Amino acid sequence: MRRFTFVARLGVGDNAAISLVQRDSTVIEVQFIGAYQRLEYGVGSALDFLKAHDLKPSEVAVDLMILAALLNAADTRVSRVRNSQNGWTREIDLVVPVSDPTLWTAQAGALGEMLRFLTGDYWRIFFRQRPSSLNQIAPTPTRLPLQHFDEVCLFSGGLDSLIGAIDLIAGGRKPLLVSHWYDGETSKAQKAVWSKLEGRYSNVGVKVMRTRLGFDRYQVQTGEIENTQRGRSFVFFALAALAASALTGNVRIVVPENGYIGLNVPLDPLRLGALSTRTTHPHYLAMFNALLDRLGIAATLDNPYRHKTKGEMVEECAEMALLKATVPLSMSCSSPAKARYRGLSPRHCGTCVPCLIRRAALKKGLSTNDPTLYLVPDLEVGRLDTTRAEGEHIRSFELMIARLSANPACASALARIPGPLNDEPAELNDFVEVFRRGILEVGELLDGVEAGPG
Repeated sequence: MRRFTFVARLGVGDNAAISLVQRDSTVIEVQFIGAYQRLEYGVGSALDFLKAHDLKPSEVAVDLMILAALLNAADTRVSRVRNSQNGWTREIDLVVPVSDPTLWTAQAGALGEMLRFLTGDYWRIFFRQRPSSLNQIAPTPTRLPLQHFDEVCLFSGGLDSLIGAIDLIAGGRKPLLVSHWYDGETSKAQKAVWSKLEGRYSNVGVKVMRTRLGFDRYQVQTGEIENTQRGRSFVFFALAALAASALTGNVRIVVPENGYIGLNVPLDPLRLGALSTRTTHPHYLAMFNALLDRLGIAATLDNPYRHKTKGEMVEECAEMALLKATVPLSMSCSSPAKARYRGLSPRHCGTCVPCLIRRAALKKGLSTNDPTLYLVPDLEVGRLDTTRAEGEHIRSFELMIARLSANPACASALARIPGPLNDEPAELNDFVEVFRRGILEVGELLDGVEAGPG
C-alpha cells in the first residue's frame, strides 16, 4: 500500500518546497501551466469560453476548479487494487495553490469528509499561496456581456440532462449548459444532442461550455490507471460553479438527475463499493452547497427531479416530439465501447444498470417503441446468463424487486444505505417513495424476462 501526494504547480517558476506530512508518500507533481502560459487540463479552455462571452469568474472559483482537476488526476491515476489494504480505499494528499490560503485551509476538514463520502478514500487537502505573478488568473473582459444567462445546467449528453435542458428552455429560461468529457463516445453524444437542441432553440441563444477534462498516462506518470471515477461529479460541480460565479446574483445550478439514481441504493451488498456511486446523492449535494456558501460563491446546486423516477421524467418532458427525436443520440450506457469486441460500432449495451433503467424509463414514458440501438436489442429473446455481464444486473434487480414485494416497509431502511437523508427531513418520505417507484419501474421492464445461471 502506498500513500500519494499530488502537488499542483503553476508554471516553471512555481518551485516552492512542499512539506510532506508523511515522508514515505509518493509525490506526483502536476504542472498546470503549459505552452503559451495557459492553464491545462480543461481549466484554461473553460476560462477561454467565459472570456469569449465577456464573463469573469471569481478567483476562488478558479481555485476550486484547479483543486477539482488535481483531484481528478489522483482519482483516475492511482489504482485502488494496487494501493489499498482492502482493494478499495486509497490514501491521497493534495497540495493546491490558491488565491486565499486562509479561506481554503478553513475548509480542509469539511472537504476531506465530503470527498471521503463521495469516493470512499481518505483525502487530506493542503493549501498554499499561488505564485505572486498569478494573483489573478481569470482574464478580465474588455466589454460588458452581450448575453444574459438565467442559470447553469449540467449537460452530460445523457437522457436526464437532455430532459433537463428541454424543460428549462421550453419553460422560458435561458441556461448556460456546462459539459465535460474525456472519452470520445461521451463527446460524440454531447455534440449530437446539443446540435438537436441548438437547431430547435436557435432563437433563444442558449450556449454550451464544453471542456475536455482528463489526464492520460503521459501527463500524470504514476504508471497506473483507475476506472471507477468516483470523484467525477466533484469535477462537474466545480466546473458549473466556475461558470456560475461569472453570472450575476445567486445562481441556480441545475443538476438534472432522476431521484432513483440520485439515491443509487445498492441492489446487493457487493455494490457498496465500485458499483454504487454517490455522484448526485442528496447528502453530497448538501455538503457541496455548504462548501460553496463558505467559499462565498453565490451558487446553489438544485436537482429539480430528485423526487422523480427516470420514467416520470420522460413522461412529463415539456417537448415530447423533440425528446423522441433526440433520444437515440443521448448516451446512458456505462461502457458503450464494449460493442467493438463483437465487431460493432459503439452503442448501448442494453444490460448494464444505467441501460436497464433507461429501457424501463422509455418503456414507461414514450408512447412509441424505444429507438435506442442496443447490443442486446431484445431482453425476452432467450434466457440471459446471470454469470455473465448480459444477465448479472438483471438478476440483481430481480432480487431487489422480490425483496420489496415481500417486505414493502424495508424500502425506508434501504433508501438510507448510501448515505444520510436528514439534510431535508421533510423530503424523507419522497426519497423513500422514489426509490420504491424506481425499482417497480424496472420491474415492469423485466416482467417476462428470463435470467439465470448457465
